[in-house]
This record gives sequence, structure tokens and C-alpha cells, in this order.
Amino acid sequence: MKLTLAVALLLLVAFCFAPVARNSFVNYDDDTYVTANPLLEGSISLRTFRWAFTTFRASNWHPLTWISHQADVDLFGFDPRGHHLTSLALHAANTLLIFLLLLQWTGATGRSAFAAALFGIHPLHVESVAWVAERKDVLSTLFFFLTLLAYGRYAGRRTFRNYSAVALLFTLGLLAKPMLVTLPLLLLVLDFWPLGRLGAASRRGGRLPPALGPLLGEKLPLMALAAASGLVTLAAQTRGGAVKTFEDYPLSIRLLNAVVSAARYLEKTLWPKDLAVFYPHPGRTLSAAQIAVAALLLAAITLAAVHAARRRPYVLAGWGWYLLTLSPVLGIVQVGSQAMADRYTYIPLAGLFVASVWIVADLAKRWGLRRGSLAVCAALLVLSLSMSTRSQVRVWRSGLSLFEHALAVTGNNYVAHDNLASELERRGRTREAMRHTLEALRIRPDREPGRYLRFGRALMAQGMREEAVEVFEKAVTMNPADPSAARLLAAARAAAGSR
Repeated sequence: MKLTLAVALLLLVAFCFAPVARNSFVNYDDDTYVTANPLLEGSISLRTFRWAFTTFRASNWHPLTWISHQADVDLFGFDPRGHHLTSLALHAANTLLIFLLLLQWTGATGRSAFAAALFGIHPLHVESVAWVAERKDVLSTLFFFLTLLAYGRYAGRRTFRNYSAVALLFTLGLLAKPMLVTLPLLLLVLDFWPLGRLGAASRRGGRLPPALGPLLGEKLPLMALAAASGLVTLAAQTRGGAVKTFEDYPLSIRLLNAVVSAARYLEKTLWPKDLAVFYPHPGRTLSAAQIAVAALLLAAITLAAVHAARRRPYVLAGWGWYLLTLSPVLGIVQVGSQAMADRYTYIPLAGLFVASVWIVADLAKRWGLRRGSLAVCAALLVLSLSMSTRSQVRVWRSGLSLFEHALAVTGNNYVAHDNLASELERRGRTREAMRHTLEALRIRPDREPGRYLRFGRALMAQGMREEAVEVFEKAVTMNPADPSAARLLAAARAAAGSR
């Protein structure tokens, strides 16, 4: 039965994400990570490892992710199919791991399988799987779940060897993506439920709860690893200019957006509609009603989870999982200009799925609902999510489809306009590219000099040399150290003077 369910999960994930094999690379970080990364052109070697552990490329420090990309280039070259299928294989492995984890911790076969299925096929997870540049997501989560498996073994038998396995796997996860920094605190949540190490929620029952101090103390080495990873990552992001200042986004704006985003993720989990590769930050445009509704929703769920902790501890554990693992990417430290991102839900949603499946199963049992009725409802939900996921995977077919879709479902999306213009220019559709570049400049006129360079090149292609000179002058003023801007300006001046 368990083997059959495991195989069924893998086949379900493969079905939902099968269209990814026909997707290309997209012109949004895939060039930085793979297609225009000169350091991936050779084969994997000691030099690869040295570079991976010392580079801050892409404003990040994730050496294991770089090594993973190098391995893919060695195996598949720059054929996107191989890169996509590797990410899909990692996602399938993660789906299987969460099934095994829940089965090991709770012994509930059906519930564990359905929670894993929701994780494996939810449309919010498409971005992490279908975006080659997000390899760090699926790779780090593999080590995240392996760490939890090792921790379950350590909780049953507290030996130095078992603890060392936890620390090693956690370190590997941090080397793939620092998103895992909250894992030591999550382990305390899991000590409450389902591991029962806090006593009150023990499945075995009858024990007095041990002091919290020893449980917290055993996490201190892991917290030290998380802190080190966080500091290195902050240094990389700061050096790369990705970390926004409080002048760009004041603390009050960050906090309000964090509250609204945490609630919006819940909305998109229940109704995964209008998903986009980039959601523009609202800045000061959030309404009082949006903020109030979001804050009340989060507070109500938190109070309900605390109230239910004694009888239904999985609700508090699942909700704690969601809030804890989401906290590093809620924008308190604002990296980039997005309000939120689908990829940020990859780990957090697992907690919500577990809590939801367990409470529905318990309530169904309490109300005497038939298993057949539950099975039909579950099948319909799986079918609906599967179709939605397959559709969302196709959105990632190319940079053109990706950013056209983003513009269709969001407003004032200067990043989508900018990247669509870049893709259109690459395809020789200069007039359309110029229109989207102008729109991006209208929304964010001070965004970046690269946009002005693209606009200037489009003007040159249309024979509008004097106008191009003005645009290139703006680009040089914004970034005097950019040699390409200076060359383009000189060429435009020479062309304008020759008329």
C-alpha cells in the first residue's frame, strides 16, 4: 500500500509538470545562472568548487547551487530540457520525502499521502520547479526534508552520530539556499507536534513535559550555522545592491506589506489564480481596508490555532511552520523590488497542507462522513489543481509567454514590461520592444540604466539618432562607470553628426 502510494505520487507529479520538458530558458536570471555564465563553460573541477564557494554572483552565496548548475551543463550542455528535468526530479523527490516524513512521524498513511500530493501539485510551486534559476529552491528543500528525517531519527535516539547527520544535512541545505535559516526554530515546533518531545502533545501520552531549556540548547549549534549563513548572504546581497535601504522602503511600509503578503499567500493557496513571475511592491498604496482584513485574518487564525493546541496540536504546528519558514522572505529585509513571490511558498505551504489535511480528516470522522465521499472530494481537488498546474507550467514556456502573462494579471508591472521588451528586441520586434520600454520608464523612470540602453538601441534601429543621443546621455549620467553606455553614446553622436 505504501509503495503503491509513493509510486502514485511520483506519477502524479510527473503528469502535472510534464510540459516543463518543452520549456526554454527565460530571460530572467536564467542568463545569470546558466546561459550567460562564462564560468559554467568548462567541466566540473576543483576550480568550479573554488569559484562556487567564493563568488557573490547573483547577489547571493549558494555554492551548492552553482555546483548543481555546473553538473547540469556537463550532462546536458545548454539544452534547457535537461536542466528542467533535473529540477522536476528534485521536486518529485521532495514530494516523496514529505510523504515518508509524515508517515514516519504520524503513521497516518492516507493523510500523509494526500498532504504530500498537495505539496507536489499545487500551482504556487510551479515557479520553483519551472524556473531554472530557482534550482536553489528545490535543491535546498531536498536537504531541508532530509534534515527533518535525520532529526526524527535523532529524536528517537539522541546520539552524537545522529546529531552530526542533522548538522551536516542542514549545512548542505544552507549551501544551496539560505531560506533554511529558520529550521532550528521549526524543530522546536516539531518537538511539540508530531514528535511529542514537549510532552503535552505526545502521541505516547502520560509523560511530564521536559524543560524547554535542553530542547533549545540542542538547537544552538544549528542556530549558529543559520546565523553564519545569514550574515554571509546579507553581505553578498548588500554588495550586489539587492538589499533596499529604508529610504526606498521605510520600516512601516515593509511591516504592512509583510502582513498583507502573508494573507495574500493564503488567498492564492485556496484560489491559485493570476499567478505572476513578479508582483510589484505596493509601496504606500496599500489601503487601510487591505491591511485591516489581512491583520484580522492572521490574528484570527493564530488565536484559533493556539486555542486548538491541546486537542488538535497539528493546527498550531502547521500554522507555526507556515509563519516561521515564511518570515525570512516577508520583506522586513527587503531584497529586490517585489511585494511577494510564488517561490517563497515552496517550504511554508507544507505546514498549511499538513494542518488542513489533518483537521479535515478529524472533522470528517467526528461528523461521521463516509470515506467514499471524502475520496471523491479529494480526487476532484487533485484533478483541479493538476489542470491548473499544467496550465501554469505552460506560462513558463518562454520569456515571451511568461511576461505577457504577468502583464495580463498584474498592473504597473515595470519588471514585466522591461523583460518583455528585452525578449522582443532579441526576436527583432523592435517597435513592440520600444513600446514596452517606454511603459516601463513611465512607471519607474529611475529604475536602471540598462533600460535606457535598450531604448536607445531601439531608437537607433528606427533611425532616430538625435533622440537616441538624449537617451544614451541619460544612461551615462545614471552610471558613468558603464563602458557600454559610453560606447553607445559615442556611436550615436557620430551617427547623428554624419546626417
